[in-house]
Amino acid sequence: MLMGGGVLPQGAVEAARQEAAVRGRESPSRAPEQGKLHCLKCDVSKEDDIINAFKWVKDNAGGVDILINNAGVVGKAKLTDTDTPEWRRLLDVNVLGLCICTREAIQQMRARGVDDGHVVHISSVAAHQDISYPGMEMYSATKHAVRVLTEGLRKELVTAKSKIRVTEVSPGLVRTEIFETLGIDVEMIWKLPYLFPEDVANSVLYALATPPHVQVHEMILKPLGEE
Repeated sequence: MLMGGGVLPQGAVEAARQEAAVRGRESPSRAPEQGKLHCLKCDVSKEDDIINAFKWVKDNAGGVDILINNAGVVGKAKLTDTDTPEWRRLLDVNVLGLCICTREAIQQMRARGVDDGHVVHISSVAAHQDISYPGMEMYSATKHAVRVLTEGLRKELVTAKSKIRVTEVSPGLVRTEIFETLGIDVEMIWKLPYLFPEDVANSVLYALATPPHVQVHEMILKPLGEE
């Protein structure tokens, strides 16, 4: 999550400053300030952890202006022989955790009168595809859920005449450590075309920097050469 009171990585500060400049609050030529990054331990599968994290933000930084739901897990979870806790882990992190974080962020925005906030859901191309191979059914289902929740949230905000924006970013294969948890040959995976984390981060910054009358609904990112 990104917070007010200067608690922003420098790249995000510049994106937010560009957005502010469009609104006429300050000159776009002003040099970006060095932000402060605060790290909090938060297991998004545990509601109490999420509530406490948002309370810390409110108490120490005033509240949330921008929320980026980036937490996610992947797992080989066949429908025919996977234990229920593994299904629940995927649903708790990828779906319920996202929903709880979004609720808490928007409630903080509303309480502070922030009507120009931004919520970004990091999803996956799996939200737009059928199952590529057995074992990914539940993971793909969670990403399809994120797509539905994104559009549902957007419509709720439109109905409420809110100017809080919602963006979904759906990347293809990204070179991170997430696949190492599956116990598979990751070297085979990295022979495929892939994106870098900064590619996804730059797409988020683009969405944040657009003028307030522009809402980037969704971005699908794929590495060149991906089938």
